[in-house]
Amino acid sequence: MNSSFPVEVRIEHLLAQMTLEEKIAQMALVEKNSIDPKTVAAVGIGAVLSGGGGKPENNTPLGWHTMIMEFIEGSKSSRTGIPIFYGMDANHGLGNIPGATIFPHQIGLGATGNSQLVEEIARATAEESRAIGLQWNFSPALDLPTDIRWGRVYENFSDDPELTSTLGAMYVRGLHDGSVLASAKHFVGAGSMLWQTSHNKNFSIDQGITEADENRLRSEFLPPFRRAIEEGALNIMVGLNAWGDAKVTANHYLITDILKQELGFKGFIVSDWYGVYEISDSTYESTVSAIQAGVDMVMLPYDYRTFIADVRQAVRRGDIEEARIDDAVRRILRAKFEFGLFDADTQPPLSVIGSENHRALAREAVAQSLVVLKNNDVLPLSKKLRKIRVAGSAADNIGMQAGAWTVEWQGIDGNWLPGATSILAGIQDAVNDSTMIEFDKDGVFLEKDIADIGIAIVGEKPYAEGWGDTAHPKISTEDLEAIARLTASSREVVVILVSGRPLIISDELENWDALVAAWLPGSEGAGIADVIFGDATTGTLPITWPRTIEQLPISASGFTRDGTSPLFPRGFGLRFD
Repeated sequence: MNSSFPVEVRIEHLLAQMTLEEKIAQMALVEKNSIDPKTVAAVGIGAVLSGGGGKPENNTPLGWHTMIMEFIEGSKSSRTGIPIFYGMDANHGLGNIPGATIFPHQIGLGATGNSQLVEEIARATAEESRAIGLQWNFSPALDLPTDIRWGRVYENFSDDPELTSTLGAMYVRGLHDGSVLASAKHFVGAGSMLWQTSHNKNFSIDQGITEADENRLRSEFLPPFRRAIEEGALNIMVGLNAWGDAKVTANHYLITDILKQELGFKGFIVSDWYGVYEISDSTYESTVSAIQAGVDMVMLPYDYRTFIADVRQAVRRGDIEEARIDDAVRRILRAKFEFGLFDADTQPPLSVIGSENHRALAREAVAQSLVVLKNNDVLPLSKKLRKIRVAGSAADNIGMQAGAWTVEWQGIDGNWLPGATSILAGIQDAVNDSTMIEFDKDGVFLEKDIADIGIAIVGEKPYAEGWGDTAHPKISTEDLEAIARLTASSREVVVILVSGRPLIISDELENWDALVAAWLPGSEGAGIADVIFGDATTGTLPITWPRTIEQLPISASGFTRDGTSPLFPRGFGLRFD
C-alpha cells in the first residue's frame, strides 16, 4: 500500500502473500448482474463489468456512481485488499448513461483524420467515466474492416493500417491521461473475417474466420497494436474470430510469441464476451487452452465458480503451471498499480457528464466527420431560403444518429436521450426566422408549391455486433420512397446518410443533387447543420466505398475483389469553396 516503492516491488510483495485461489480469482472478469459486492470481496474477484444493459436500477449518473463504488469499495475489503477494475464499453462516450455526451462512433472520428481531436475526445470520455468511478474502457477498436456487410464496421477508425495506428494510439493516450485504462481490441484480424464463416449460427461474418496470412498479419493487422503498445497500452482484448482453423483466444503463437515476446507487451490480455468457452465444448479444456495460449483475464462473463474450479484443478493436474498463473496476475496487478487503484482516488464531479464543453467538442467532431460525396453546386445552403422540406427516418431520431452502444447494447429507436439534439432540430435552429421548415418523415407534404430545397436524412436503425451483419447494406425501401416524394416537391434534394458503414447506393446516386455521409454522429446533431450551411469544414472517407457487393472484400490497399473501381476511394471528400 506504500506508493513510494516501485511498482514492480509492490507487485512481488503482494503476489507473495496470495493463495492460489486468490490469484485465480484475479483472472476473472464477471458481469455485474452475476455477482454482488460482498461476493467480490469474499472471492477476491479481479474485475467487474457492465455488459449490454448492465445498468443500475437508478439509471442516472448518481445511480451509476453509487453502484460502481459499492463494487470497488467491496473489493477493497477482501483479504488482500486488491481493488477491482470496473469496465464498460464506453466506445463513443459514456454511452450507457442517459445525459452523457455521445461522440461520433469511431468510423466518424476516422473521417476527421484529426489525431488531436481524437485524443481530446478520449480524454473527455475518460473524465466523464471517472466521474462515475469507471476505470476501464473497452476501447479503442483497432480492427481494419474490409467488408461492409460486417455489423461492426462503425466501431473502427478506418480500413487503413496507418490511420488506424495513429488515431488508435492517440485514443489510448487520451484515455490514459484521464486515468482510464484503455483496451486495444480486437486482437487480431477481427475486421477481415470471410463472409459466411461465422461460428455463431445467428451471424454471417462477425466471429468468423480470418485467413492465416503471415504477410497481412505483419503489414496490416499488427501495426495498430504495436503503436498502442508504444503509447503505453496495458490491456489488449482478444477477438472472437478464428485465425485460420483455430480461435485466436487459443493461439499461443499470436498471443504469447508475437504480442508478449516479440512486441514486448507488459500488460494483460483479456478475452472477449464468452470468448474462451467457444474454443471447445468443455469448459475445462477451453480454459486450459486459453490460459496456456497467454490469456491473463477471462471475460466469463457469468459463472466465475466453474472458472476458478477449472483453473485450480488444471494447476493441480499440471495442465497449467503455477508460473503461468503468476505471470497473468503480475500483469493484472501491474495495470492496477500503474493506474493508481491502490492509492487515493480523486474523481471529477458528476457535473462533467454532458457538460457544455464536452458537447461543444462533440459538435466539432460531428462537423469534421461529415464527408461530402456529391455536390451539384447545391451546398452550402443559404440560411435565408424561403422554404426547406425535410424527410427521412433519421431526421428526428436521436437513437438512429447515436447508433448502438447507447443506453442499450443494441441502441434505442427514438428521441429518448436527455440533452441530445436531433439533426432536424439543428437545421431548424440554424436558419433565419423567415425560413419555413416543413418536416414529414415519409416525405408527404400537402402544400402543392415547390420547396427551395429538400433535405432527406435517411439511414440505418441501430445494431450491434453480428446482429448488424447483412448481405446487402442499403437504404430501406421506406426511406427511398420518402426521397422520391421529397424530390417531387423540391427543386433540389440533398441526401444525408446516417449509417455505420458505406451503403450500396450506385443506382440511386445520380438522382440526388448532393450527398453527405454523416456516419453515426451521436448526441450533437447540430453539427450536421454546421456543415450543410457552410459554417464548418468537412472530412474525407476513412474507408473505401464499394460500388457493388461483388467488389467485397476490399483490401487495405483499396483493391476490390473483382478489380473494378469503387464508387469512392478512401480519402475522397469534396470541399466547399
